[in-house]
Amino acid sequence: MLRPKIPTMPTPTGIVTRPVVEPTAIVQHTPAQAPVAVAPAVPARPTPGTALALVGGGTAVVLVVGAVLVSMLLAVAVTAASVAVCALVVRSLIASEHKRR
Repeated sequence: MLRPKIPTMPTPTGIVTRPVVEPTAIVQHTPAQAPVAVAPAVPARPTPGTALALVGGGTAVVLVVGAVLVSMLLAVAVTAASVAVCALVVRSLIASEHKRR
């Protein structure tokens, strides 16, 4: 029914090229370690720019979440209104059917 197409190999030319491999020597150098002066640990203090970035990021998250929630609420409201209109139309059709008899 469905058979995969297998690619065929081209005709071999008989020319074989071998890759050129050049030997390399691995030499490890250990640099002399200079004495390092250890500074006392100072806690990082937030800068005004960092605080502003955090406030901006938090505001953006609140706005996005708020937009999503409002759109979901709007979708529920539109669905409820359309169901109410359908219910009124069905009720009116049933009421008019009873009046004709």
